[in-house]
Amino acid sequence: MSLFSRLVVATIPLVPKAVVGQVAKRYVAGETAEEALAVVRRLNASGAMATLDLLGEEVSERAKASAAVEEYVGLFGAIAAAGVDANVSIKPTQVGLKIDQDLCRENIDRIAACAREHGNFLRIDMEDRTCTDPTLAIYRELRPRYDNLGVVLQAYMRRTLDDVAELAGPGVNVRLCKGIYIEPRTTAWKGYETVRHNFVAALEKLFAAGAYVGIATHDEYLACAACALIDRYELDRSQYEFQMLLGVDEELRDALIEQGHRLRVYVPYGPDWYQYSIRRLRENPEIARHVLRAMLSLK
Repeated sequence: MSLFSRLVVATIPLVPKAVVGQVAKRYVAGETAEEALAVVRRLNASGAMATLDLLGEEVSERAKASAAVEEYVGLFGAIAAAGVDANVSIKPTQVGLKIDQDLCRENIDRIAACAREHGNFLRIDMEDRTCTDPTLAIYRELRPRYDNLGVVLQAYMRRTLDDVAELAGPGVNVRLCKGIYIEPRTTAWKGYETVRHNFVAALEKLFAAGAYVGIATHDEYLACAACALIDRYELDRSQYEFQMLLGVDEELRDALIEQGHRLRVYVPYGPDWYQYSIRRLRENPEIARHVLRAMLSLK
């Protein structure tokens, strides 16, 4: 990242919330499930599937964790009633991981059971390194009971190839992404090309083991490499999917769909949109520049 980009990122907390809100409209589907489902309908009409995510993480109160569980339970019913092509992603810390691991497992168990009742699918998101072991432990414990349950692995983590070796197999469903949390070098690969290399290595290892993979990337190089592996392993389009964030590189999204690939868009919504939007801006200084121009009324 250039010095100017670092300066741009450093100024983001100074941007008025109203300005961030204008930019957030592209990346966040709204504050309610109804608003999110309206976005999903538009995505479905364009040929994309969706996964819905209620924004919020690092919950430290049982009442808030319970409220999130109730929202997700209701969300599966709303998806079914709307007749849209969407599943659900949850963050373990939103449903109690930092409060009590057993509580988190019980909550995910309940949400997964609700998903199964509606013929739907639940993805357990991955968070920072402090969450990796307990998240995978919960997934391993629940997976034998739920064939509609998936997890996430992050290519920048040094441990990921070992995790693939332990988890992967026929019927296992893994979203593979680069990873976004700030981790120490002892835990995560730092080089841009190194992370790319590990992503491709992990993806090939998952394909070779017969896992279903959600290939989560906006990196055209990785999309191209994934297409090459799909061709090499002669995978049917029902054996994998691409995944992208709402509002990010829609041109690449459309190109992949036009090529015949299935693609799912990650659709976040909820009252906690501000912190999510700030994180997206920090990840993409080019977007942040546009925010600053809007704030300063520059042409």
